[in-house]
Amino acid sequence: MNVRRSAAALAASAVLCAGAAPAALADTAPPASPSAPPAVPSGLYGKNDPTYDGVWRQSVALLAQHTVGVKPAQQAVDWLTGQQCANGGYASFRADSAAACDAATLYDTNATAVAVQALKALGGHDDAVRKGTDWLKSVQNEDGGWAYVPGSPSEANSTSLVISALAVAGENPAETRSKAGKSAYEGLLPFQLGCSAEPAADRGAFAYQPVDGKLLANADATAAATLAGLGKGAVVVPAAADTPAAALPCPAGATDPQGAAQGAAAYLAEALKKDGHLTAVTPGSDQPVADTGNTADAVIALAAAGHKQSAAGALEWLKANSAAWSKDSPAALGTLVLAAHATGTDPTSFGGTDLVAALNATGPAPQGADTAATAVDGEKDKPSGGQSIWWIVGAGAAAGVGIGILLSGRRKKNAL
Repeated sequence: MNVRRSAAALAASAVLCAGAAPAALADTAPPASPSAPPAVPSGLYGKNDPTYDGVWRQSVALLAQHTVGVKPAQQAVDWLTGQQCANGGYASFRADSAAACDAATLYDTNATAVAVQALKALGGHDDAVRKGTDWLKSVQNEDGGWAYVPGSPSEANSTSLVISALAVAGENPAETRSKAGKSAYEGLLPFQLGCSAEPAADRGAFAYQPVDGKLLANADATAAATLAGLGKGAVVVPAAADTPAAALPCPAGATDPQGAAQGAAAYLAEALKKDGHLTAVTPGSDQPVADTGNTADAVIALAAAGHKQSAAGALEWLKANSAAWSKDSPAALGTLVLAAHATGTDPTSFGGTDLVAALNATGPAPQGADTAATAVDGEKDKPSGGQSIWWIVGAGAAAGVGIGILLSGRRKKNAL
């Protein structure tokens, strides 16, 4: 569950440019030019523009705090619950939560899925959780999967996140069926590279979406699908025993969600062996760089699959290399807290950083905390690497499945 993202802008732009806008977008024109970012609400974690990741980063922060025994500020919880639309869905961010959601609302399955996980963990929000899962089920595609923007073709990332949310909320993904009778897992498993995939090292990985009919291994999709196949969410209880990762069994392959998840975990374990971290190619470059966000996701996924030792090298790499990536970012810090929790690592001493204190400092002081010690220091967050989100809007000119590859980095604004 690494950091977002700017994908809402990309998703909307891609859908519009491809001429496949859902009904909710049919009468909505794309902005002529970037406008001033909205004011950051006092109950929201982080100081960056929340337009594309407000609900996501809030949910990850609350989930991480709760996981380590920190009681979040009521103001922060109220902000998240106030973002939910009457139908149960969430947009990425609503500047005016008092205004009713309508046909122009750009709903976000990913934001809804992670909000459901956070509210379920916090407790006392059963109605909001139920409404959230009901909405997610209502926008399931006929093939059993989900898209980031409802009405678009299914992809592995969003399908996985929704499955995880349903499982955490007490739903059975295997029994969550589309109008065409396809289950959530039937919507996910076709994205896995099976026994005939070449190179053989990619077998077990998941693709984001097919590219010209071919599945291409995608680490982001693979980590998310590992959790989904195991029926788990972002909060992973450290395993009592450790087992080595085993490659996708061939020629039989994976025929069930658990087997698919283990095959996916094996792909991640092998991918991490080379450098101790995952890599990605950033926009405007042809050279791969370290992908901190997906590396953290891979650690959580491997721990969930019972392969703590396979995640050990990547965990040490994160301890030594994640400080700049996570600075002042509630979603990044929250993801690292969850990675530490999954591996039984102390998040208050993570490579010399107290992740919990750093996370607390990005938002309203937790209940019972020393306000002076946990208040935000006033320094403005800066987007990672100085990147502007607006290159993403421009990327909408590339229509079709190529957009899907970019969207696979939906949580990547700070991920590299």
